[in-house]
Amino acid sequence: MIIIYRLLINLLLIFSPLIIIYRILINKEDKKRFIEKFSFSSIKRKKGNLYWFHGASVGELKSIIPLLIKFEKDKTVNQILVTSNTLSSSKILKQYNLRKVVHQFFPIDSNFIIKRFINHWKPNKVFLIDSEIWPNLIFFLNKIKIPLILLNARITKKTFLRWSFLKKFSEQIFAKFNICLTANLESQKYLKKLKAKNIKYIGNLKFIRNTRENFTRNQKFVRYIKNKKVWCASSTHENEELICGLAHKNLKKKYKNLLTVIIPRHINRVGNIKNDLEKSGLTVQIHKKEKKIQEGIDIYLVSSYGETAMFYSEIKNIFMGGSLIKHGGQNPLEAIRFGCRIINGPFVSNFKEIYDFLIKERISTQIKSLKNLSKLMDKLFSISLKTNIVQNKIRIIGDRILEQTYNEIKKT
Repeated sequence: MIIIYRLLINLLLIFSPLIIIYRILINKEDKKRFIEKFSFSSIKRKKGNLYWFHGASVGELKSIIPLLIKFEKDKTVNQILVTSNTLSSSKILKQYNLRKVVHQFFPIDSNFIIKRFINHWKPNKVFLIDSEIWPNLIFFLNKIKIPLILLNARITKKTFLRWSFLKKFSEQIFAKFNICLTANLESQKYLKKLKAKNIKYIGNLKFIRNTRENFTRNQKFVRYIKNKKVWCASSTHENEELICGLAHKNLKKKYKNLLTVIIPRHINRVGNIKNDLEKSGLTVQIHKKEKKIQEGIDIYLVSSYGETAMFYSEIKNIFMGGSLIKHGGQNPLEAIRFGCRIINGPFVSNFKEIYDFLIKERISTQIKSLKNLSKLMDKLFSISLKTNIVQNKIRIIGDRILEQTYNEIKKT
């Protein structure tokens, strides 16, 4: 099976220049750094131990920031390589001033490109985050005996069924991990069935607080919302913005001073979202820090990454997107740390244990329709907020997960 996989990857490699040109044109690829995906790097490897962490996108990279901060203080680790697949994720690390960390785009999983990448960086340990499984990389690391850790491992029923379709190949892949540290009990169960050897359930890294997360209060925004009813729809996906727009219309019948803030999961969709909402009869302004907010707008649409903390600090009722469509939800923990209440749809399978915990603590409420969203938001506007106990519980859980994960990594 690995031979067939390699043939398919190398066939894809022939067309990769055209794919990358197209992605550059739609602003999904860095026109200066795309060559990193072919394992061409201008950055040199430092002497000493190098740990390599790979995560697909923004969420995965943000989940390991506390771990990277801890390894910054570890004198046995000289350099930390972090790779990711997306343009948006490449900008995340710049916020944290991590001296040991260098970012590269993940190389195409072709056997000869992977070999060149490993020969350049010579990692002492490799960490694949969540469900980033790349067969050529895994087989090569196993061959040259570099320890490989599946970190915050997440295998859903859907992905398990996919892997089960290629049972022998899947078992060969997962058996090559030195250790799998799982995000939840469901993943532990499925990894056992996939014949992973050393599996430990510690907990989801996304519970860990980022001590270097900082933001500047936007005083213009604070003054603007002073006498308004405000709610936020965060990490929304296609079609969810229109649902939130309709909810805004329903709520505005009662609250004339209403403002709805929408933070889409993918900001490249902002233009389309604005057009769709305006066609439905709503007034929309795109967020810009330096620009005055117009009086009387319906929707304030956020068009930049890394600003959720600023909005969560001011808005306490949050609808968490990716949950009214069959996406699997988005991580609500950042909002919880700011003392927010969460509303979510029924499709939260990617973060089931987190949402179960929040529902048990009465911090999150599940809805199934537009009518439920409007009705619940109306109710929340009149209820006082009490989330300190839950915030402390999450902090304690996160601190334990960080320590245990760090200790397991050091032992491997």
